Amino acid sequence: MGGKRKIDWKREVFTIPNLLSFFRLLMIPLLIWLYVGRKEYVLSFIVVLVSALTDTFDGMIARKFNMISDIGKMLDPIADKATQAAVLLALSSRYKVMLYLAILLIVKEVLDGILFLYLNIRTKEVHGAQMHGKIATWVLYFTMLLHLLWVQIPQTVTYVLTALCAFLVVLSLILYAISGFRQIRQQREQEAQHG
Repeated sequence: MGGKRKIDWKREVFTIPNLLSFFRLLMIPLLIWLYVGRKEYVLSFIVVLVSALTDTFDGMIARKFNMISDIGKMLDPIADKATQAAVLLALSSRYKVMLYLAILLIVKEVLDGILFLYLNIRTKEVHGAQMHGKIATWVLYFTMLLHLLWVQIPQTVTYVLTALCAFLVVLSLILYAISGFRQIRQQREQEAQHG
């Protein structure tokens, strides 16, 4: 009989990778309080470093122990991008140029999210991150961690790294869009062949 498929909470929701993603989301308020409220820059660095490491480990665990799930494919990038936006907004209290990078990242993620949802509806599949997105994420985390730890970083270094991050974010958006529209075109061609 038809009907909605029941969610296997243990195998699809309460997995170690998903719990790590939830943990990253819970660390966001702590980070903002430490950096903006308490000016505890070293502790802020440690929090973001732990978040970045859990982001790496949850993907490794998911692949190694076959814990990849559609929920995880959605939750992981949400936790990742929410953390990045929060860190950039916190950093903008000291480095004003970071505000523009945060806005760019948010706009990129909104557009990616719209494309992601449309692809999900069209292809009935949840698509994971691609390598160019991961590279942009690694460079962004490096930039954020460096600014958290090196409080008196030269302004020139800030501008160069911010520009590099902005370039990679825009490039990633373009490549995701190209990939997404290619998948949509292939889906339409398949529908035309079978329809």
